[in-house]
Amino acid sequence: MKNGLLIVISGPSGAGKGTIYNKVLDKMPEIRKSISVTTRKPRAGEKEGVHYYFRTEEEYQRMIACGEFLETASVYNHHYGTPKAPVFQMLEAGDDVMFEIDNYGSRQIKRKYPEAVTIYVMPPSFEILKERLTARGTESEDSLKTRLGNSRRELSEYGNFDYIVFNDDADVAAEEVVSIINAEKCRMSRNEQEVKRLLAEK
Repeated sequence: MKNGLLIVISGPSGAGKGTIYNKVLDKMPEIRKSISVTTRKPRAGEKEGVHYYFRTEEEYQRMIACGEFLETASVYNHHYGTPKAPVFQMLEAGDDVMFEIDNYGSRQIKRKYPEAVTIYVMPPSFEILKERLTARGTESEDSLKTRLGNSRRELSEYGNFDYIVFNDDADVAAEEVVSIINAEKCRMSRNEQEVKRLLAEK
């Protein structure tokens, strides 16, 4: 049995990676999602093993020390990380697993699992990215400047990714991601063993 694909969707804030991620899942519901570990407390309605694995700071640090994470990050004084074991179990079972994650997390995953297919979502222009972030109405002027500066820096890291998808139209962009996934399934290196078995048949 072939391993499943590990697919990473990344992009700066405002590029629309979350929207595209959800649209791809709608089109390909067989793709699995990973469940992260976090040190924050559960919010109302959140369940252990469904939304997150909730762990103490001490437990989380032990997991880091034991190399149990595929990627890890700190956000607002809490830690979030993807445990390797369940992701690798899904991949070995032939299931595809998809992440929506930032540049830093994508680099960590690619380093630990080079076979990962990394896709970077780009806005059609920086001006449109600025308009999208401004339209949210959730940022102060200073915060918006900081976020735009971070986005410009993140965009300059495009060379770390396998594919670029421009998000001028989210439906079109999602179809392009689906095409990338389907093409990766046909890659020679992923199918060579099956071809060799076929050629060995009497």
